[in-house]
Amino acid sequence: MHATIRRYEGVDTTRINELVGKVDETFVPQIRELPGFAGYFLIEADKGILSSISLFETSEQAEESTKLVKNWIGDENFGSALPNAPRITSGKVLAHSKDVPALV
Repeated sequence: MHATIRRYEGVDTTRINELVGKVDETFVPQIRELPGFAGYFLIEADKGILSSISLFETSEQAEESTKLVKNWIGDENFGSALPNAPRITSGKVLAHSKDVPALV
């Protein structure tokens, strides 16, 4: 399994709710359709900082998700809400637990 972490700094905090709504509405359905998809999480780390974690079976599949994110940001006109390119960390998952509780 491969993970990609994207850290967005300088996020327009007045648009967080709009951004999260569109992630749920349009982005998550798109990323779920990518081959090898294993999970996606969006995290509000601090004021003006969002991070996401994407999980895929292979590194090539994880790289495709990065292209999807970039296109999605442009398609949804979130360039001003996410003004800085994300810092990306990507690599092989070395340890994990499959016991993830259901989210409500």
